[in-house]
Amino acid sequence: MRQKGWIGMALLALWAVCGFGPVWAGVPTAKVQETTDKIIAIIGDPALKDPAKEKERREQIRKTVDEMCDWQEMSRRSLGRHWAQRTEQEKKEFIQLFGQLLERTYIDKVEGYSGEKVIYTGERIDGEYAEVDVKIVTKKNTEIPVVYKLRSRDQRWWAYDMVIEGVSLVNNYRTQFSDILAKSSFEGLMKKLREKSAE
Repeated sequence: MRQKGWIGMALLALWAVCGFGPVWAGVPTAKVQETTDKIIAIIGDPALKDPAKEKERREQIRKTVDEMCDWQEMSRRSLGRHWAQRTEQEKKEFIQLFGQLLERTYIDKVEGYSGEKVIYTGERIDGEYAEVDVKIVTKKNTEIPVVYKLRSRDQRWWAYDMVIEGVSLVNNYRTQFSDILAKSSFEGLMKKLREKSAE
């Protein structure tokens, strides 16, 4: 799967699918489904379908995703060993820009939701970490396995990674960022993220 399409599918899997949870589903699965339901409700709201409401609709989607994603943990893992070398201000800006990058990547996919379904197939909890297994069923009846990785913080479950067809979103970005840092510098990476954010 091409990189851009893979990222889009991963994000679509987390935030733009209609899920059906089994009766045994625990809190992590319920959290994923709660976020999904909220976003689908926003997309389907007739009052927000008017093109003039695009900004308001997207702001509501972003707010809902912010309630689900642990941007700091996702950023830390994506930057890998380079994270510890950064100042608090650098970390803060990186978290903001990385979050914006993911939002810009997925939001068109979310708004293009057309009835893909997810079947929740399992859940594992190990202390403060959890994984939720699902199968995405496309309109062509193709099944795509996805694992949502969550972490418990402040008595809530937060998503910090998605693994689709065995490939981690965080690891994918860590590879990209490491390549940029090996050829350039942290400021070079930040410049690229700022340019993406400004597009």
